[in-house]
Amino acid sequence: MTLRAALVALLWLPGAVTAQQATTGTGAVLRVLDKQTGAAEDVTLPAGGTADRGLVEIRLDECRYPTGNPAGDAWAYVTIFYRGEADATFRGWMVASAPALNALDHPRFDVWALRCTTS
Repeated sequence: MTLRAALVALLWLPGAVTAQQATTGTGAVLRVLDKQTGAAEDVTLPAGGTADRGLVEIRLDECRYPTGNPAGDAWAYVTIFYRGEADATFRGWMVASAPALNALDHPRFDVWALRCTTS
């Protein structure tokens, strides 16, 4: 059985997939790594906030976490612009527990979600 067939079979099993309730946080903590210099920085942004980190501008639209468990995981909707480019370099959901699932694809910078803020 191929991996794809196994996943399809799993999805059709009753009770195999359960929905998880999410709560919207007030902001998020993101980690920014400059791969050229090796400098890493944690950036705390409010929802709707923007941070300018040298050559990248990061905008946080929303952060969600499992209801009742703000430390459990984080899903952050982020838009990233590289200086001098009109179009976004990245736009989408980043998942703290699986940073490679939907990662920024940039030769110099890595950005990933760490957690949501709740106050």
